[in-house]
Amino acid sequence: MDLHRTTSSSPSNCLKARLALWLDLIRWNRPAGWLLLLWPTLAALWLAAGGWPGVHLLAVFVAGTVLMRSAGCCVNDVADREFDRHVKRTAQRPVTSGRVSVREALAVGASLALLAFALVLSTTPAAVAWSFVALAVTVAYPFAKRFVAMPQAVLGVAFSLGMPMAFAAVHGGSPDAGPWWSLMPAWAWALWVGNLAWVLAYDTEYAMVDRDDDLKIGIRTSALTLGRADVAAVMGFYGLFLALWGGVGWRLGLGPAYAAGWLGAALQVLWHHRLIRGRSREGCFAAFRANHWVGASLFAGLALDLALHPA
Repeated sequence: MDLHRTTSSSPSNCLKARLALWLDLIRWNRPAGWLLLLWPTLAALWLAAGGWPGVHLLAVFVAGTVLMRSAGCCVNDVADREFDRHVKRTAQRPVTSGRVSVREALAVGASLALLAFALVLSTTPAAVAWSFVALAVTVAYPFAKRFVAMPQAVLGVAFSLGMPMAFAAVHGGSPDAGPWWSLMPAWAWALWVGNLAWVLAYDTEYAMVDRDDDLKIGIRTSALTLGRADVAAVMGFYGLFLALWGGVGWRLGLGPAYAAGWLGAALQVLWHHRLIRGRSREGCFAAFRANHWVGASLFAGLALDLALHPA
């Protein structure tokens, strides 16, 4: 008897192998994606609550963010499997390489989305309503690059919907709350637009990495649409993001801690310009991967400011 063969094909080892593939499918070892989604969501949660939102809402939004980003990866890899096989960076993704079937990937994604939905059910009906909008945009995004000149804008909407959900979760249970779509104030919508601009900035950096491959394949991205104006546009998106988040912070009377966080984000943006101005794959990818620290700086300054001066 071949003991090695018997051991390697045991049910426990098979399960471990499947789990490893699923973790690769949802990019578990690359947390930058869900961190980019998490920081603006937590900022909105803190602003909606006027400070610490409580353990329950914090747990719901952190876990929900990770789960929905993971579900989105499953849908994205299924939708892009024919494109990804022509791109060196993505050719070995589990669905593209055939190690995970389309049905299996969709089953994993649906299971994760259902878990996220179960978490939202513990909040308010208004947050539940927003979760359906978020799910629809998440599913639509992977197909946008076939029809939309700048699909990164669709991703920006998807990555910003945690913000109105946060306000809905905090205020949606009030007896005098308005309709579910009206619970976020105008100044918070300005932050939402700013966050959309931030997503356009960092996802254009990401698109610049694959520009040559995407051109051959024939899909649409902001890097291709913008052409030689890509670097200037990225910095313009960053500028709008910082202007709106800085302006709203000033309007709300946030103090030195928030200003320090904003300054830290602005200095990182200047560093990103140095990384992307040569349009090298390595520089653009490094800028993209470091973007979550921009969001972390803003959130840290905001959280500290609200802790020192509760609303």
